Amino acid sequence: MIEEFRYNGEDFKVVKKYEGWRIGVLRNSERFSASNHIWERHLLTDEVFVLLSGAAVLYAKNDEGKIEKVEMKPCIIYNIPKNVWHHIIVADEKTTVLVIENSDTSQDNTEKILP
Repeated sequence: MIEEFRYNGEDFKVVKKYEGWRIGVLRNSERFSASNHIWERHLLTDEVFVLLSGAAVLYAKNDEGKIEKVEMKPCIIYNIPKNVWHHIIVADEKTTVLVIENSDTSQDNTEKILP
């Protein structure tokens, strides 16, 4: 009756889709390093981040360019509302972040700003 889902690789992987939800695990990779600041915003959905282990910094930016920075704390839910530019930096290989978003979040409804 109890299902288990694990992911110990690098980068981001969706580990469970259920009805309208998608749950993923984000881990250390070049994509989430301090040298790679890819800003993105989801046009149709919020996105939730929960630090499970390690260290990560979450950034949000409004349309005027004001940036908010949060050094994530374990087991706190951080919500990025739809249409808010954001990116996350994973500090080390021991970091694991739980990511929850709508299952229809895709490149078709996400905008990106490359570094």
